[in-house]
Amino acid sequence: MNNLVIVKGGGDIATGIAHRLYQSNFQVVILEIALPTVVRRTAAFAQAVIQCAPVTVEGVTARLAKLDEARTLIECGLIPVLLAEEPQSVEKVIAALKPVAVVDAIIAKRNNGTQLTDAPVVIGVGPGFTAGEDVHAVVETMRGHELGRVIYQGTAIENTGIPGEIGGFTLERLIKSPADGLFIGCRQIGDTVAAGDIVGHVGDIPVKAAIDGVLRGLLQNRLIVETGMKLGDVDPRCRREHCFTISDKARAVGGGVLEALLHLYIPCRDL
Repeated sequence: MNNLVIVKGGGDIATGIAHRLYQSNFQVVILEIALPTVVRRTAAFAQAVIQCAPVTVEGVTARLAKLDEARTLIECGLIPVLLAEEPQSVEKVIAALKPVAVVDAIIAKRNNGTQLTDAPVVIGVGPGFTAGEDVHAVVETMRGHELGRVIYQGTAIENTGIPGEIGGFTLERLIKSPADGLFIGCRQIGDTVAAGDIVGHVGDIPVKAAIDGVLRGLLQNRLIVETGMKLGDVDPRCRREHCFTISDKARAVGGGVLEALLHLYIPCRDL
């Protein structure tokens, strides 16, 4: 019986999903781009692409691989991370691996090509998808009462542009690019920072934290960024260990994906 799931995206939310599916005895393959823009890199399987080496998050290891290596790595208990940037390369992976499910966890706030016909079960994560039209189910990503809820008809809550509150802060938690240019960080994820501290530069312009806390995320060095792009995340709770583990939000969304998969998978598994 096929139990292979392809997760599109290797960021922190996608990693929470992949981890939960793996721990529930599903085989998992992650699709990523060559230059990931994830900021919570120490809790993301996308880091396997960034550092070209295996990455372990809470006891589960992912490794950058080629398509013809995927099955072997799965048999060894690993999660393969495959590069698939263009729609044609995604289609090639899906055609070769024939997954029981595809989970779009790119969190792009829009659908970049996921279709109902991609697999027997197709799940969209967050806004940009419509259950019953382009996916079979949508999982809510907005913090609050609805977080992790599975939607079988309709859409998730629209993106407000305002992150959920943590420690009394919302937008202040985010570190955004002050300009277009090349980003170079000068601090490390897990560092304690104070409001006004410089965490990097875009060109010659300093990038500063707005609040006190722990630097929970920071974009990889030497990426070209645009004004307003998210570069980092400060956690005011000051729990350094949180920087290296799956977040409460990612766990909730992962649980929603698992619920949707099991709800839809049982009727489909004999296909």
